[in-house]
Amino acid sequence: MNESARGRRRSGGRDMRRSERGTGATRGVHVPYITRGIPTYDVMGEENLLKIEAAADRILAETGLEFRDDPEALDLWRRAGAKVEGVSVKFEPGMLREIVRTAPAEFTQHARNPANNVQIGGRNVVFAPAYGSPFVMDLDRGRRFGTIEDFTSFIKLAQSSPWFHHSGGTICEPTDVPVNKRHLDMVYAHIKYSDRAFLGSVTAAERAADSVEMVRILFGADMADRNCVIMGNFNVNSPLVWDGTMTRGMREYARAGQGTILVPFILGGAMGPVTSAGAIAQALAETLAGCALTQLERPGAPVVFGNFLSSMSLRSGSPTFGTPEPAIGSMVIGQLARRLNLPLRCAGNFTTSKLPDAQAMMEGTMSMLSAIHCGANYILHSAGFLDGLLSMSYEKFMLDADLCGALHSYLKGVQVDDDQLAVDAFAEVGPGNHFFGCTHTMGHYETAFWDSELSDNEPFEKWEAAGSEDAASRANKLWKRRLAEYEAPALDEGVDEALRDFVARRKAEVADMWY
Repeated sequence: MNESARGRRRSGGRDMRRSERGTGATRGVHVPYITRGIPTYDVMGEENLLKIEAAADRILAETGLEFRDDPEALDLWRRAGAKVEGVSVKFEPGMLREIVRTAPAEFTQHARNPANNVQIGGRNVVFAPAYGSPFVMDLDRGRRFGTIEDFTSFIKLAQSSPWFHHSGGTICEPTDVPVNKRHLDMVYAHIKYSDRAFLGSVTAAERAADSVEMVRILFGADMADRNCVIMGNFNVNSPLVWDGTMTRGMREYARAGQGTILVPFILGGAMGPVTSAGAIAQALAETLAGCALTQLERPGAPVVFGNFLSSMSLRSGSPTFGTPEPAIGSMVIGQLARRLNLPLRCAGNFTTSKLPDAQAMMEGTMSMLSAIHCGANYILHSAGFLDGLLSMSYEKFMLDADLCGALHSYLKGVQVDDDQLAVDAFAEVGPGNHFFGCTHTMGHYETAFWDSELSDNEPFEKWEAAGSEDAASRANKLWKRRLAEYEAPALDEGVDEALRDFVARRKAEVADMWY
């Protein structure tokens, strides 16, 4: 920061600091990803981990998984030595662990701005927005179906925040675009309005292929063929079914050398047992089989071990999110993924609250901290998740972005050196005096503590005089200001034209489908 900027910051006070942070983020001033300075939290001992792995082996060997509507996947399993009967596939203990040894423990996903490349795996942590909501909501217009304008707005908000490292994927469903064509607009929007890495389409093999082709246009065929430049997020149809829509799509990505994130969706009591140990064993079996399939398609293709544990209300049958049992289950999943030497996607900012309120932040924080402590490398659903993922909230997005900012500081841990120990400051201040104006404080006061953009720390009387706004109201103002200030990162005109031509041509080739 130059001296004139320092002068503006000192004279403008907190509002100016907040404003400068907002515009600075728009200019791309952010941390590309986090390298954690705190250890993972291993909650389960070796004996019990071995029991869970043995239970997963029994599920795989005795019950097996079904691979539906994908004959090529079944052929790959036959050639690998699995027992295939119809669509049922069973695996000898240890077989899948041996196959996934070819998967990288850590890899780079490249962004169109190389400064924003993300490193997935190891001690690295990448935050991405929530994914998949059909509805959006804000305090002004309430809950409504998402549109391509909403989709684009959330990309802009993520790009404008210093606390996200990845543009995400289907941030919300743009329901005003035909189902079979919206993937083209979504991938183009990520490319046009963000210069960070992103996820492509997974809803059909041909849409996965379109996504891969668009990044080949963006990066050039040679670069795309030699590097991971896009990923897809694929879900198991729990319990114990890999549907052909997913397996054909993930094989499309793997065949092209691109990344896949493979995720069971287990609601305890519905798509899995109510007991945490049983759900964890199921998740291990389902995910391990998917990871192995990508390696049969192309050994060495990047793959992320994903997990989505949740619970449900056994009185009503409604899903519940941000509850303690899945949170502690995520810790165990982290240990299991590390034993497989695979990158991990786990947990996120989950809640079933219908508003950006205390329930939303309580549940979201519990779930998000489980992702931090379990060692997740890629954290999807870091911001905006509301209403059990049915709704993407503008205000919750901004509140969650603030939490992600706090987690940047939390993950740094505690630095220890002579300056940080501040022994000289004690000598300067002496007993019974304050540290407000001492040399050490003056040297650190701008950077010593993380400073929230949305929390109100003023005295009650000053807060009341300013209108008594709650956090959601402050978030409402902030997202509007961010969108008003947004500037798109530069995109090569020739690349942009080639992408728009590809989208127009692909749309013209097929009739609209709305369901």
